[in-house]
Amino acid sequence: MATEIIIKYLHFVFIFIVVSTVVAEHLLLKPQLTKAELQRIARIDGLYGISSIFVVAAGLYLWLGEIGKPAAFYTENHLFLTKVGLFVIVGLLSIHPTIFFLKNQKGEDDTELVDIPKSIKIVLRIELLILFTMPLLATMMAKGIGLS
Repeated sequence: MATEIIIKYLHFVFIFIVVSTVVAEHLLLKPQLTKAELQRIARIDGLYGISSIFVVAAGLYLWLGEIGKPAAFYTENHLFLTKVGLFVIVGLLSIHPTIFFLKNQKGEDDTELVDIPKSIKIVLRIELLILFTMPLLATMMAKGIGLS
């Protein structure tokens, strides 16, 4: 039981970090950024990536690790599968900003400004919208809604 509590706790903590990093990236974006600002956002984006890995690892352990509810409770719930699918979509969407941040952060010239494509902000907003729907799905799922 202690293992289940710890894994669930870590799952939630890393979910909070994922959401916080996407919010931070969104708030730090401006139409133009210096290399130093891009480096800061790239570090935040790195934390996002690491946290996402831990969210998935903890989630898989809760799903398939034979602690808590049986795996069938999740596997047979279409809301759970929707939630997993949405998390995958968020991960795929995050590739575009990550590549942009990594490519454009390099360089020592702190006075050089880099134009930020509007698509980066749009992608971050879509990610946030999806992330903020996931707690609703989780709440419904916990009540047994979505079981076939």
